[in-house]
Amino acid sequence: MPLTPLDIHNKEFNKGFRGYDEDEVNEFLDQVIKDYELVLREKKELEERLNEMKDRLGHFVNIEETLNKSIVIAQEAGEDVKRNAQKEAKLIIKEAEKNADRIVNESLSKARKIALEIEDLKKQSKVFRTRFKMLIEAQLDMLNTDDWDHLLEYEVDATELKIHEEEDSLA
Repeated sequence: MPLTPLDIHNKEFNKGFRGYDEDEVNEFLDQVIKDYELVLREKKELEERLNEMKDRLGHFVNIEETLNKSIVIAQEAGEDVKRNAQKEAKLIIKEAEKNADRIVNESLSKARKIALEIEDLKKQSKVFRTRFKMLIEAQLDMLNTDDWDHLLEYEVDATELKIHEEEDSLA
């Protein structure tokens, strides 16, 4: 058990022959008591500071642990966001590919329909051309017939026409 200032103060020494000067010893002991009390106070203050520092260190360790947990949580959240963004991007790409396929298929269908319409128009054009050609050939045949020559053979006297005109106007 450590000495206390009170132990030092109450310490009694045996008196011997030719011993130390009692006043000098008492004065020295008083100085030792003061110094020892000072050392004990300093020790107590240092222990209190040490406990305070331990508490603060514990607080900072807690903060560090909390920050580390927060960092881990933030990293996990970042990974989740990244995974979700990748999933969403894949879905968008799939949807775009579906739309692109649909657009291509619709375009091909329209192109086929237009090609069929073009073929139909070509057929109609051929039919029209054939009919028109037949019509023109029929007209040419009519022009080339002898009937025209037969019409030119008719002779009409101009004087007779005048007489017929006058008769018609009198009547």
